[in-house]
Amino acid sequence: MQIVRHEVDKDADPRSLVYTFGGAEPVRTIRPGEVVSTWTADCYGGRVRSVSDMATQVTNTSMMNPQTGPFFIEGAEPGDTIAVHFCSITPSVDWGVSTTVPLFGALTTTPFTAMLHEPLAERTWIYDLDVPQRLVRYHALDSDVTIDLPMEPMHGTVGVAPPLGEVRSSLTPGSWGGNMDTPEMRAGTTCYLGVNVPGALLSLGDGHARQGEGETCGVAVETAMDTTFAVELIKGTPTPWPRLEDDTHIMSTGSTRPLEDAFRISHADLVQWISGGLGFSVLDAYQLVSQTALTPVANVCDENYAVVGKIAKAHLPGFTAYDGVHRKLRAAVASID
Repeated sequence: MQIVRHEVDKDADPRSLVYTFGGAEPVRTIRPGEVVSTWTADCYGGRVRSVSDMATQVTNTSMMNPQTGPFFIEGAEPGDTIAVHFCSITPSVDWGVSTTVPLFGALTTTPFTAMLHEPLAERTWIYDLDVPQRLVRYHALDSDVTIDLPMEPMHGTVGVAPPLGEVRSSLTPGSWGGNMDTPEMRAGTTCYLGVNVPGALLSLGDGHARQGEGETCGVAVETAMDTTFAVELIKGTPTPWPRLEDDTHIMSTGSTRPLEDAFRISHADLVQWISGGLGFSVLDAYQLVSQTALTPVANVCDENYAVVGKIAKAHLPGFTAYDGVHRKLRAAVASID
């Protein structure tokens, strides 16, 4: 596989970056089979750097989650699927940031869940990142407590241009991917995205050094990332909702409100995926999913909530996703390490 380096100006004005899926011109063309090495800014574009920096004072919601891309995938047409395999995701700096933001998060009043009480206070936490030791160091604000946590880098946003010519904020997840905020989007995972426009227009960003399931306060340990990913094209095979695969599980995502409908989308897609892959009737697949599925909640804070339904491959004898693209990408990437 050929490795290409896509350079990003790390010192550029954050206003020059892309904050949507759809509506932006591609920055370069990627051929299927290429491996791309690049960089992504943190969700604040590097503008929140100390505990005295308040996100609402140094940025605004129209400039959150800057994306690297979009990339035009050569040969991709509506009705196809692109496979994005994450080879490595590594913080490019030694610090991360998290915050509480007024009117945002799962445990406070928001525009969607209107209450009469005052929003929670805005605060900023700075984390130390020890990349060689794979540690994330939490510092409490109101005491001198520090706690070392395992580093588990991931990308909160991965997606393509939406259908129907829409342009969607990089804060929002949907059928195009976007701000899914699932910790499953880590190195070693392949993400399958349905193509809606010529070239797909793949973008990614919103790197997290780690994140709990649900992203409860709305903000993970946000940091800039050095990321390497491989792209493959699956012709003539649509993917209605983003799907993930790693060495042990297949996963379907659902993103909407309310949360239970996001659950339904992810599990309904698992049923259809397994039914087609194993030649089962829909009801037989429904029964198997009901007894084997795990359901990590990706986020309960974004414009749409996101849920992941996942099943161990050990429960699916004879099932191969997308003709073994994940396995082939893993092998190809290993051969160039």
